[in-house]
Amino acid sequence: MTDVEGGLAEPAGLEPEQGSLDLADPADRWSAADWEDAAAAVLRKARRLAEDDDNALVWERLTRTTLDGIGIPPLGTPALLEDLTTDGRPTRAGAWDVRAHLRLADAKAANEELRVDLDGGVTSLWLTVDPGADLAAVLDGVLLDLAPVVLDATADPLAAARALLDHAGDAELHPGTNLGVPATADDADLLAGLELAERAGVLGLVVDATDVHDRGGSDVQELARSLVLGVRLLRVLTEAGRSVDEVARRVEFRFAASDEQFPTIAKLRAARRLWARVVELSGGTDLEQRQHAVTSRPMMSRYDPYVNMLRTTVAAFAAGVGGADAVTVLPFDSPLGRPDVLGRRIARNTSHLLIEESHVAAVADPAGGAYAVEKLTDDLAVAAWTLFGRLEDGTDLDELVAATAAERDAQVARRTRPITGLTEFPHLAEVLPERAPDDSWAGVRPHGAAFEALRDEPAATPVFLATLGTVASHTARATFATNLFAAGGIAVSPAGATADVEALLAAYDGQPVVCLAGSDAAYAEWGAAAAEALRGAGARWVIVAGRPTDYVDDSCAMGVDALDFVTRTREKLS
Repeated sequence: MTDVEGGLAEPAGLEPEQGSLDLADPADRWSAADWEDAAAAVLRKARRLAEDDDNALVWERLTRTTLDGIGIPPLGTPALLEDLTTDGRPTRAGAWDVRAHLRLADAKAANEELRVDLDGGVTSLWLTVDPGADLAAVLDGVLLDLAPVVLDATADPLAAARALLDHAGDAELHPGTNLGVPATADDADLLAGLELAERAGVLGLVVDATDVHDRGGSDVQELARSLVLGVRLLRVLTEAGRSVDEVARRVEFRFAASDEQFPTIAKLRAARRLWARVVELSGGTDLEQRQHAVTSRPMMSRYDPYVNMLRTTVAAFAAGVGGADAVTVLPFDSPLGRPDVLGRRIARNTSHLLIEESHVAAVADPAGGAYAVEKLTDDLAVAAWTLFGRLEDGTDLDELVAATAAERDAQVARRTRPITGLTEFPHLAEVLPERAPDDSWAGVRPHGAAFEALRDEPAATPVFLATLGTVASHTARATFATNLFAAGGIAVSPAGATADVEALLAAYDGQPVVCLAGSDAAYAEWGAAAAEALRGAGARWVIVAGRPTDYVDDSCAMGVDALDFVTRTREKLS
């Protein structure tokens, strides 16, 4: 409503309390029960809720469960925050550190690449150092006081750390530099790495939990792994006479950021809360956790790799919103081999666009106060703390990760976790860009590995798509079946518009597997006759797109185990 001057006027009796801002008109104030009624009506229309079902089932139907068994309700409400601890908020102010990753396979090439990255706006370097790598040649010309260098040399971390310090000489190193001694290193190496870092005034230790993610583990398992490794650092180094704070201020944590946006935000927030609790219980006061987020390797696909640009953009956004201090966006072509110039440029520009164009870093905690994010943060933290206790008591994390990976595989197979360009909307005729071989993906378990293996060996014979009807080739069923077969590396040979069995047989070219695709009316009218005629013409296996019938050998519809289905089909094609 408005006053006589044309401005907004407060409805009588609804003035907001002092210090609050009320943006809702009385007509726009809806309760959770109102939302429940509206959602129930939609679900009944979609036949996901019976007419006599109680509306309370709406929450059960729409609640999504994570791989950790955490239920995410469909609606965020203030009630979610009752008796909830909401710490773990991001502390980073301003832009995150844009960190490029390089593997030092060739010193000259690596030096050229990192120079281009630095000129293009990268603010730090993450270097995978293989034994024998010439670190001095790689870093030739790099201003080490301006660009932090983070080493990753698991084979011999101390040798790499000393090589970096020798190369720097008397030059001052950026305080964000990390000598990269992993928490899994020998006790003596951990102590030596800490001492080197203290003398140089840099970070020295890395807790890298991404190996759990790379093997198919869940967010909770990754968090619990980070606690196990962090606590090991504290135990080893405090037993060597160092204080908790001396250790805590020299360590950086590394987590994976995936295209599951809100879980990634919540994971990073939960990680800070968990580490602060560990330090506090250990008697320390340096409660901040330095975080390096790297976009997920397993979420990326080798097929239709350009979709990886979208995945890494969402992941980088989530990492920035979640408060990561440094973010590495892996180039979209990384799964294919050594990234080229375009891949590296897109990777670094992803962060620049988020920071400079979208201003994502302008607010310290964009997700702060969001009911769903705060609740998920708490759920992840509680679950990870519980699992951490179990791991300390001897539970085998590898077994848990394997079970989680198997469940994820099953969801990908059923396409309830779709992978665009691989399990959904695949393009069989695509020509993949060629990249130089690179073993950076060793140990990574891609989420779509089973489908990629099928695409690597496409079926030699297509399936005959027996479209029933004059417009059947354009129906949803025909499109669904075509995409489903393509996900398994199987092409289709469509019949096109057909009016009867004779027209269908005229288009048939002897393929051993046929798939009927038409309307329910067409199936009822001449589906059985079409199947019989095609068998008589040489078809050995008949599939129907839709519900199974007694005149076919197999069927495909929404909810089918796609991997199992295409594997069966390929066997019949051979």
